[in-house]
Amino acid sequence: MASATMDCSPTFCFPGFWNPFTIFRSRSSRRRRRLHSLGLAAMPEKRPFERLPADVSPINYSLCLKPDLLDFTFEGKLEASAQVRQATNQIVMNCADIDIITASYVPEGDEEIHATGFNYQNEDEKVTLSFPSTLQPGTGTLKIDFVGELNDKMKGFYRSKYTTPSGEVRYAAVTQFEATDARRAFPCWDEPAIKATFDISLVVPKDRVALSNMNVIDRKPYPDDENVVEVKFARTPVMSTYLVAFVVGEYDFVETRSKDGVCVRVYTPVGKAEQGKFALEVAAKTLPFYKDYFNVPYPLPKIDLIAIADFAAGAMENWGLVTYRETALLIDPKNSCSSSRQWVALVVGHELAHQWFGNLVTMEWWTHLWLNEGFASWIEYLCVDHCFPEYDIWTQFVSADYTRAQELDALDNSHPIEVSVGHPSEVDEIFDAISYSKGASVIRMLHDYIGDKDFKKGMNMYLTKFQQKNAATEDLWESLENASGKPIAAVMNTWTKQMGFPLIYVEAEQVEDDRLLRLSQKKFCASGPYVGEDCPQWMVPITISTSEDSSHAKMKILMDKPEMNVVLKDVKPDQWVKLNLGTVGFYRTQYSSAMLESLLPGIRDLSLPPVDRLGLQNDLFSLARAGIISTVEVLKVMEAFVNEPNYTVWSDLSCNLGILSTLLSHTDFYEEIQEFVKDVFSPIGERLGWDPRPGEGHLDALLRGLVLGKLGKAGHKATLEEARRRFKDHVEGKQILSADLRSPVYLTVLKHGDGTTLDIMLKLHKQADMQEEKNRIERVLGATLSPELIQKVLTFALSEEVRPQDTVSVIGGVAGGSKHGRKAAWKFIKDNWEELYNRYQGGFLISRLIKLSVEGFAVDKMAGEVKAFFESHPAPSAERTIQQCCENILLNAAWLKRDAESIHQYLLQRKASPPTA
Repeated sequence: MASATMDCSPTFCFPGFWNPFTIFRSRSSRRRRRLHSLGLAAMPEKRPFERLPADVSPINYSLCLKPDLLDFTFEGKLEASAQVRQATNQIVMNCADIDIITASYVPEGDEEIHATGFNYQNEDEKVTLSFPSTLQPGTGTLKIDFVGELNDKMKGFYRSKYTTPSGEVRYAAVTQFEATDARRAFPCWDEPAIKATFDISLVVPKDRVALSNMNVIDRKPYPDDENVVEVKFARTPVMSTYLVAFVVGEYDFVETRSKDGVCVRVYTPVGKAEQGKFALEVAAKTLPFYKDYFNVPYPLPKIDLIAIADFAAGAMENWGLVTYRETALLIDPKNSCSSSRQWVALVVGHELAHQWFGNLVTMEWWTHLWLNEGFASWIEYLCVDHCFPEYDIWTQFVSADYTRAQELDALDNSHPIEVSVGHPSEVDEIFDAISYSKGASVIRMLHDYIGDKDFKKGMNMYLTKFQQKNAATEDLWESLENASGKPIAAVMNTWTKQMGFPLIYVEAEQVEDDRLLRLSQKKFCASGPYVGEDCPQWMVPITISTSEDSSHAKMKILMDKPEMNVVLKDVKPDQWVKLNLGTVGFYRTQYSSAMLESLLPGIRDLSLPPVDRLGLQNDLFSLARAGIISTVEVLKVMEAFVNEPNYTVWSDLSCNLGILSTLLSHTDFYEEIQEFVKDVFSPIGERLGWDPRPGEGHLDALLRGLVLGKLGKAGHKATLEEARRRFKDHVEGKQILSADLRSPVYLTVLKHGDGTTLDIMLKLHKQADMQEEKNRIERVLGATLSPELIQKVLTFALSEEVRPQDTVSVIGGVAGGSKHGRKAAWKFIKDNWEELYNRYQGGFLISRLIKLSVEGFAVDKMAGEVKAFFESHPAPSAERTIQQCCENILLNAAWLKRDAESIHQYLLQRKASPPTA
């Protein structure tokens, strides 16, 4: 499953740095006492939970479903071949929001036994079928007739609203079963390890498209109704219930065959087949890439990729029928921006990787979810780098995944990559940046440590050994260990079984012609230095480069103890030394003053590679957030990026300045930091200009949009005037804005506009035919500043005009747009909590909504207010997120108290005597 958003929304997680000096210990201890006083230092106790009994298990599900697209109900008939392993007079299955009409069991060669009772355990989403006599060991058929609702919650078997080309509103019936929602479509053994084959039939209106995991093998008239047909699909391989899928609706498609002969189709809304061509091209390249990488063929005869109108996640890897948000699959050659093309390529790469890693070999239980998602989140970049080398996608990985994971993982309320999962309500909580982004980052580090050749060999051993079965994390380590001869399990257990990651402190000494490095590691904490008795330790693969050759490692070591000394031979006194080449190791680095001083010129003259410039700046920013260095020192370093040409480096710099701007919105000198932003971004803005030059590529388009958006939001006069001029021409139809310029222009005119500007934007939203354009507008509406208009945007967020999954980004945009917006969004959430919770409960969108809305606060008492609200309005699947948000609010408050005055003085001093480039 791919996460739900493509744009790096402003995050406010504040990782810190351990400092080798104890000066900060007392302040850190005070912060920890404050966390404890609010009750934020520990997660609540988990609910008791038992997995399904093993006495009866399925062999094959024969399932027929008949959805009613007008009444939003469905009828179902299940005949499951089952194995009774030990004598029992009851069968326990998963079942939620389903009414069983009749149930019986037919032992092979014996008479039918009718169930005499159905006992629903609603809280545990189970049903117990009771039988009047004992079911003896052996095989038989379990028959169940049932009915259910096509719900509007974007989970289970649900309805999705769409508008036909003629303007008529209709509904499709679609599925989303991961993690634990197959049980809302049919009674089943809804656990990943309980695999079976599936024979699926759908009874549907004859003018609708019906799809499932496998190819259609029969389509015949339905006896009772001439307007209905029964569509029968081929038997699936052995698979888990969460990967089953079916779709009934109106769609067009484009198709091709991969070079391996697999039929690939992309299904689009009617009339939009053209918008499926880019994803089709990516999918057709991706399948052979994975086949070659894993040395295992794709196991099904076809793969369908389909755009679903109402969809909570980014996409879902159902075997052979991958479902997507429209914005994660559809590309309009004229109206889609460069970032959308890149997003589609990554999501297609992610979901198709799962066809092997997750579907062919499946985790044994949700504890190992990270293995699925972390691996797919890593290899999607490998795949996109293969298909589109011009994207420089691995540098973008560091900004999009690696640093995002470190922000979250530095909190006291983080969790290990591998977290014990019991009750279904706990599963959705771990679809987060730890499972996905930290998982991907440590696999990237592992791949680098092993080397590509041995890594591929180990992957093939793993997939071959466990195909059509289930595996645990340890099974993958064993295969990679056998392939590489390295201590994979010992190394990786330090990264997956304990939360957090290390800070490596390094100082250097010149000894004749050699450089002696002293390294030490301690846990990296957002609240300052680690103060516990037993500091966790990691086995850290460390690479060291020098200015003699900045793109290759001079030395590689495995740091397996708290401290170690390293001698680099033949390093001249004037050469710099840098740890973590390529920012691959999942750790932060703190250099001694002298080492840092020698590295900084490499930023200005670009002799440090882009990904290392990015990593150095990001590490320094995090040092400041934790109070180990002054934020002013980081602002001075940021000014050294005046010659920076790289999009991703600017993107990370922009994110960090955005975090700082949000923090300083709590002060009366917010405008001063906007002046700083204008000074930093103006030179690159002038170099780029507004219009593409001949020979420009993908990254230039991304950089232009980023820079103009940053300057426009900050109120840069020339940018604002040009944005208004181009917006007027766009609205009047004189000169349509290019897709890459729309977001920055929309943001700029809204931020500095009035009620008329907002009305024009809402009109553009209503007229937009593409979901991408609607989302583009929705994400920037929160930039408006007047209290009255902010209320109008929040009301719009819950209107019929906004798809349910997109309401979250509208409210989040308001919260991130301004100080007043943040307060208004929080009040709006409290006032409308019942409706919002009813819509999103039990899914990860509720966590995302809470995170986006409250994390920008920077006043201690707000942490208490947020905690108190959720104590009286529980959201079980977001408990950890709420704890993390409260922790972040306290960290923000501490940062503000500590550094606000010195930042203000620095900005005033700059204004009095501007720096010279």
